[in-house]
Amino acid sequence: MTTTEPAAPSVVRRLRSPAALALADLAALFEDVQTVLRCCERLVTVLDATTEPDDLALEAYWTTAVLSYARCFAPGERGTGLTEEDVTATGLAGDVLGWHRTLLQLRERYAHPGVNPRESFSVGAAQDTTGHAEGVAVASTRQPLVDELTVRQTGAVAYALSRLVDERLVAQQGVVFTAVAAMARPVLDVLPLMHLTAPDTAPDAAPGTEPTPA
Repeated sequence: MTTTEPAAPSVVRRLRSPAALALADLAALFEDVQTVLRCCERLVTVLDATTEPDDLALEAYWTTAVLSYARCFAPGERGTGLTEEDVTATGLAGDVLGWHRTLLQLRERYAHPGVNPRESFSVGAAQDTTGHAEGVAVASTRQPLVDELTVRQTGAVAYALSRLVDERLVAQQGVVFTAVAAMARPVLDVLPLMHLTAPDTAPDAAPGTEPTPA
């Protein structure tokens, strides 16, 4: 038995209803949670390497994970952001809410425009054997790199939240489609067009890939 891929839509109209905008917000939220998961997967790989971990890669993945995680809890004008109640509702063992709050605190440090999250620096006067100043010393204290336990805890929370967001996304799609299905053709025809671009046709591209909005 062969299956046929659904044909790509020939015309897509932009919806600006509150329900459609809320759906777009949920889609963005889901992408952020997925980004957290992908970063955690990459971090585990880097930390599991037999060679010395790449500190720049660790910082890049971990900072992206923390910023993406915190963005999921921005309330937003349509109220689609996650809440502490959602974190508690995951039912994960341990102090999940405490860890969630720690991640939000880390986000403030990483996003602060005037604070170096990697190192703190101090300056001192170097003295010779007679006690006189002979130079200036600049010292730094390096923040510890992220560890595997921290990454796995964050990934577990993000995975549980991704399931919750996915459920809301599917439910909101149903709400939007119900409203669209009830719209008359003349009403749909006056909505602005969303211009689509076809994906690049690479030799190993999967068949039936749908076009994406430009």
